[in-house]
Amino acid sequence: MQLQLQNFSTMVQNAAAAVQGAASQLIDLTIGSTLRAILEANASIGLWMQWLIVQVLATTRAATSNGADLDSFVADFSFSRLPASNASGLVQVSRFTPTQAALIPLAATVRTADGSQSFAVTSDTTNPAWSATQNGYVAGAGIASITVPVQALIAGSAANVQAGAITQLATAIAGIDTVMNPAPLAGGLDAESDTALRARFSLYLASRARGTPNAIGEAILAVRQGLDYTLQENTAPDGSVRVGSFVVTVDDGSGSPASALLASVAAAVESMRPIGSLYTVQAPALLTANMSLAIATNPAVNHLTITANVTQALTLAISALTIGAGLPWSKLTQLAYEADPNVTNVSNVLLNGGTGDLSATASQLIRPGTVLVA
Repeated sequence: MQLQLQNFSTMVQNAAAAVQGAASQLIDLTIGSTLRAILEANASIGLWMQWLIVQVLATTRAATSNGADLDSFVADFSFSRLPASNASGLVQVSRFTPTQAALIPLAATVRTADGSQSFAVTSDTTNPAWSATQNGYVAGAGIASITVPVQALIAGSAANVQAGAITQLATAIAGIDTVMNPAPLAGGLDAESDTALRARFSLYLASRARGTPNAIGEAILAVRQGLDYTLQENTAPDGSVRVGSFVVTVDDGSGSPASALLASVAAAVESMRPIGSLYTVQAPALLTANMSLAIATNPAVNHLTITANVTQALTLAISALTIGAGLPWSKLTQLAYEADPNVTNVSNVLLNGGTGDLSATASQLIRPGTVLVA
């Protein structure tokens, strides 16, 4: 039964009607009267009790609870909110006088110009400058700058900073004078929102004890935030028909997910797959979208600024495509117009040298290649 909520005036009016209905003569309920004051006091208590009831009802359902209350609700089902993740990327450390070797130690910190975000140097054994014996990166004599990986100290999307935002050495490093990130840092995600948690929880409940596509999908999405996937049933890894086999193509936004992530997804799929079935977890096959177009612009505005805006808009839009999503040729014209109000005309639009659409299969992912805007 749904709670019928009442405001203060309604409570007072209903109470007054009940009192007057039970009395044999006219009751004084004018403002300032003793009986009206009693009714108003009771209405105030009624409002408070009504608020308490609403709070209790809100926290006893996943659909209406929030924050810690939602976490405690889903925890009863051995379910939990996906945590925030740390942004990461590369920074370039440089020096003015590269006469001697310099060591950039592991865990050395750098930060943005405003000091709001800090990042620590992480290990990358494939980096030519990495030295396991010195536990850091070595800039040899005569080398003015090297590039090292960093990760945000605090998880969250706020650490996804733009190129050139990191300019300060929070840790003094002998022989190193400047630091700068040549490309944006990415991968930072806030903790799963209440809306996303509810949606995944509903999918979780609907998929219990079932080897269905929803069950497989919930298991994949529970590995970490930011995953995109497709599922092809009765399909072999080469795309041919194979009854009883399915292929999971997964991406984390990079286009080339790490082997550790693919292994984690495979373990999640293994926990949900139907008995007797075969499966493959793979990274998407990348399709490159090379784009070129000419634009006419408002003569009162710098043409190069507008071309930069259009180039960035095209790059970001194509980078956001999901696995299996195609790229219509006409979409490039639309994106160019939307990128800057000072674009007055778009012509000579080519996608991979032609004017046809670029299609992707359920295991392919389109990513931007060369973007030429003139």
